[in-house]
Amino acid sequence: MNAPAGRSVFIPGLLLGLAVAGWSGFQTFQLVIERGNLAGALANQEPQVEQSRKVRAALESVATKTARIARDGNPNATVVVEELRKRGLTIDLDAPPAEPAPAP
Repeated sequence: MNAPAGRSVFIPGLLLGLAVAGWSGFQTFQLVIERGNLAGALANQEPQVEQSRKVRAALESVATKTARIARDGNPNATVVVEELRKRGLTIDLDAPPAEPAPAP
């Protein structure tokens, strides 16, 4: 079957091309907005991350000091270290002390 004379595929092709270009532009615009939102969310989490680093460094410092006291023979510290081990927390006495993140 042939197309009737005088009809062209130019107009439908042009409309299809414009639709695809418009859809691609819209998607790009949405992705740029989402990227900005994601960057904002990441920036908002930074204070909590820094705080958790400080807390972790303090916890590691206390645990290491407690383990050293337990190694020196303190029975109470030995009980604490054993309970920490039961809960899956291992203490490395040879590790250098963790330094807390600098205050902003």
